[in-house]
Formats: sequence, C-alpha cells, structure tokens
Amino acid sequence: MRAITLDIETTSASAMRGRLDPAQQELTVVAIHDSKTGEYSSYFKEELPRLWPLIEQADLLIGFNSDTFDIPILNRYYPGDLSAIHSLDLLVEVQKALGRRIRLQLLAEATLDRGKSGSGLKAIDWWAQGKYDEVRKYCIEDVRITRELYDYALTHHKLKYKDLSDIRDIKLDTRTWNIPQTKPALTYTLPI
Repeated sequence: MRAITLDIETTSASAMRGRLDPAQQELTVVAIHDSKTGEYSSYFKEELPRLWPLIEQADLLIGFNSDTFDIPILNRYYPGDLSAIHSLDLLVEVQKALGRRIRLQLLAEATLDRGKSGSGLKAIDWWAQGKYDEVRKYCIEDVRITRELYDYALTHHKLKYKDLSDIRDIKLDTRTWNIPQTKPALTYTLPI
C-alpha cells in the first residue's frame, strides 16, 4: 500500500486575523513523504504538476487536520477531486478517541520527545519576508512529525499528549488504517 503523508503551508490575511478559512487560503508549499520511496519532497505552487502523479498513485493520504484544511485547499489546485483518495487525518482519530482536539505540538513533544520547528503563522511571516526555503524546511519537518506519529500509533496503538505537566495516552484503534480501500482510478494528470 502506497501512503503519501502531506502537509501544506498557506498565506492569507484570514490567518493573520486568527481565523483559518480554507476558502481564503493561498497555497505556498506542499511537503510529502512517499512510503514507496521513503523520501521527503516539497513543491511550491508552480511545481504542483510534478506532485499530482504521485498523489494519484496513493492508496492513502495521511495528514494532521488534513481532511478539513490541507486536502480541501490542495483540491482547489488539482484538476480532479482529491477527496476520492482514502485519507487518514490523525487529528480526527485523536478527537474520536479523546473527545477533543490536541495540537500537533503537544502530541509530538509527548510521543516523539521533540516539538515542531515553528508554527503556521511563523511560516506566513517567513513567506512574506521571502524566506521560501525556511517555509519549505518547516513544512517538511511537519510531515516528518506526522509520519512518525502515524508509525508510532501503528506500532503502539496509541499516541501521547501533554496535559499540563502530565503525559497521557490516547488509545487508538489502528486495525483498519493500513487496509487498502477501493478507489476510483485517477487519471487527471497521468497518461491514459
């Protein structure tokens, strides 16, 4: 099964005002991990045609807050419908198990013993300052964290989070995460 773990960065005035409306977000970069090759890569908006064939070959898209943020925004640039690809949103899985949302930072610190290298708002600032490589590196690091959390959950059937000064477990049912789903053939960018 080929899984693509992804994260995107955006820039918009709505994010600056503390409101993240996906319809008002402008994509800056997408980073992925491809389970087939084990490689991390990233794509600026103008490079997206190189990304689509990889996405179309995926059996699973993995992300964090990806079902309501990353995939809908990325879908605006894709010539087809990315929601046709089976997805696993770790934030949704955590919320189902715990009853509330937990920030990626808190999961990473408790589960992986390290935090994120920045924030989405910082990435917006870097983009505005022309620090495009900083945004790219930050996005790839978020993908690395998401992928490592996914792998940890598959192995241990749980993630950990910080709750004030305590580390707590979130038990997850991962039995179906790696079962391939029937999916329609996507050939919007691949030769027929």
